[in-house]
Amino acid sequence: MPVLAFVCGCAGLSLTAWEKSFFREAQPWGLILFKRNVDNPAQLSELTASFRNAVGRDNAPVFIDQEGGRVQRLGPPHWPLYPSGASYLATAGDVEGAEKLVRLTAQLIASDLLAVGITVDCLPVLDLTYPESHKVIGDRSYGRDPAAVARLGRAAADGLLAAGVLPVMKHLPGHGRAQSDSHLELPVVDVPVGELESSDFAPFIVNADLPIGMSAHVVYPALDPERPATISPKIIGEIIRGKIGFDGLLLSDDLSMQALSGTLPERATAALRAGIDVVLHCNGNPDEMETVAKVTPPLAGRALERAEAALGRLQPPANFDSVDARARLNRALAMAG
Repeated sequence: MPVLAFVCGCAGLSLTAWEKSFFREAQPWGLILFKRNVDNPAQLSELTASFRNAVGRDNAPVFIDQEGGRVQRLGPPHWPLYPSGASYLATAGDVEGAEKLVRLTAQLIASDLLAVGITVDCLPVLDLTYPESHKVIGDRSYGRDPAAVARLGRAAADGLLAAGVLPVMKHLPGHGRAQSDSHLELPVVDVPVGELESSDFAPFIVNADLPIGMSAHVVYPALDPERPATISPKIIGEIIRGKIGFDGLLLSDDLSMQALSGTLPERATAALRAGIDVVLHCNGNPDEMETVAKVTPPLAGRALERAEAALGRLQPPANFDSVDARARLNRALAMAG
């Protein structure tokens, strides 16, 4: 049965009869989870297993945003709080020390996720932070320096991969300069191309070999004066695939965010025509999921090859003493505090 170029959400803590039927018939490539879907480890393991049983694919990817800091879907009392991206350099004092902490934390996060059947984490955030940046990125960013952000992002990706979870770098080609929240409105980053190339693009260029990336719902007038990156053939073709050199699986940011205009089917169609490989719809609304599924084609051609290549990067987790790792992370945080 063909698999759609579609990752969708679900409404609650367990799949409804309708959701099971929809997943069985529509065959979305993957599922993305949020706090509304999370209660405890046993419940979450059952939810991820139920999704894979519905689609009939043991390797169907299950996504989550587990960054640490403000964006963390799994939390107390069953899972620990993890540091925000901005805290690592402040804690370690230098990039080398921060790299070790980032990788260690990513391995711990991946261990948490894999234990409940989650195989993809939407991390690292490779957006730079600026004084004018909207707080929607804020302390999710590793910092202002492109080289440091690139190194810390690589450490996060390496930590996830070592522990058996795929990373998703976001938000291509760079969301950090945005002065508004793309969940609520369309940001415009009016900066010359040369400046973008020397700064915002740089962490993505260094990490262009990672398996999955996520687009930004941001307009860059110097690149395309009319369309945000997610629906811009020019930005996807010339910048993300060209200058940045990313040839992995390109996932849209959430289609239901208010930065995009038009109906959901129109948004999905525009993104796929622009060069997005897989569209993402997160809110779990059944009517919306159906409308997106109806216009989403099966994964095919280069998109299918990229999806298979991404899943091929999943490896059994390396030997890892999570108890010792948590103790080391806690000591580092305590010393910094």
